[in-house]
Amino acid sequence: MDSVTRQQCHFDNEIQKAAKNTTLTMDALKHVSKTKDKTVDPLVVAAFYKFVQLNDLASLQDQIESCCRENNVFGIVLLAPEGINSTIAGPREGVVKVLDRIRQDSRFSDLQWKESFATKQPFRKLRVRLKKEIVTLGVPGVDPTELVGTYVKPADWNALISEPDVFVIDTRNNYETEIGTFKGAVDPGLDSFSQLPSWLEKKIDA
Repeated sequence: MDSVTRQQCHFDNEIQKAAKNTTLTMDALKHVSKTKDKTVDPLVVAAFYKFVQLNDLASLQDQIESCCRENNVFGIVLLAPEGINSTIAGPREGVVKVLDRIRQDSRFSDLQWKESFATKQPFRKLRVRLKKEIVTLGVPGVDPTELVGTYVKPADWNALISEPDVFVIDTRNNYETEIGTFKGAVDPGLDSFSQLPSWLEKKIDA
């Protein structure tokens, strides 16, 4: 798992929480694949996020929701002052139109996404929601558009974490780290990402 994929895990968790008991068809997730089945005309599932300052949330909400509905695209879109986080699904033509519409906004002109494919619509509804954060950290004053880390290229990731002075903290949720983690990584045992600040405070105080 590369550094970008690790970060996407946090955004996927937020999407899952937003969809819980309302829009996400869990049975349909069984039909989602990273590879395209050539025997059928699959739906495209696009996952994306970007940290960027947004001050026109209501307007963006209306624009994105209208575009999705016009193009038969379902899913979850989270908008917050710190950016956008989304997973949407629909016919390729519809998903492309939605992504093109979002990228017409100069703030999202460099937006990238990850694609997977589904033989069945994984969402029952479309939800475009306004939130305080696109990833729930719960620490006032933190601005991820201003204070950022150093991005690591996937090709450099394994070498980086193998260095003796590099301390790796696996901040994914428990159900993810139970499946597997990086060799030598510290697992804080988090049920949600919002527990990370208190865990770090305890470690610093110790």
